[in-house]
Amino acid sequence: MNKNFEFKQFSVGQDQCAMKIGTDGVLLGAWTSVETNPFSVLDIGAGTGILALMMAQRCHAEIIEALEIDDQAFEQCVDNFEQSGWNDRLFCYHASLEEFVNEIDDTYDLIVCNPPFFSEDYKTDNSQRDLARFQDAMPFKHLLESVVDLLSEQGVFSVVIPFSEEVRFTKLAFRVGLFPKRITHVRGNPSAEIKRSLIEFSLVSAEVISSELIIETARHHYTDDYIELTKDFYLKM
Repeated sequence: MNKNFEFKQFSVGQDQCAMKIGTDGVLLGAWTSVETNPFSVLDIGAGTGILALMMAQRCHAEIIEALEIDDQAFEQCVDNFEQSGWNDRLFCYHASLEEFVNEIDDTYDLIVCNPPFFSEDYKTDNSQRDLARFQDAMPFKHLLESVVDLLSEQGVFSVVIPFSEEVRFTKLAFRVGLFPKRITHVRGNPSAEIKRSLIEFSLVSAEVISSELIIETARHHYTDDYIELTKDFYLKM
């Protein structure tokens, strides 16, 4: 039995979820801009619900909805929402992205997604974990086409992907009418290669603001930038 992951203002159960709380999700939740004061937020592929919970802590959006296809992850997400102090603003749908797009007429001012990454040809014996980790469960093209349908005119789409996928992902986004407005490249330490890309897209083409984030200077010695970004969430920051 996995213990809950404790953050400063909420707790996340994760024993029913294939993908546990990780740096990618927390980084995305902390990095995503809420300066436009979104009224409505959608977390696609919610898992534990961590991104929706972080958005609830960070902004005053009245509608914060999540979407999760896996049965057990959906149940856990709902439970995590109910246990939080923002349960009146949080709601999780149990559906595929395709079903959701076909049924929902609303648009969202902010969409966040930590999508499945692995497009390799191998699978494990754990089908639940494969669903959470492999890109064929939510192909990038399908994700981006759905985001265009669900995003409000002035809305922002925020995503974390492997740096190795950035060029392909942004080309696919461009084809459907999504333009990068902010990109942060993430390194584990100063000498490590860039591992992740945090990207914000909008429906309006603009000059891209680029930056870099280094997580650690040495093992468990976090940089000031990383501490500043995550200190409202991690207990020990």
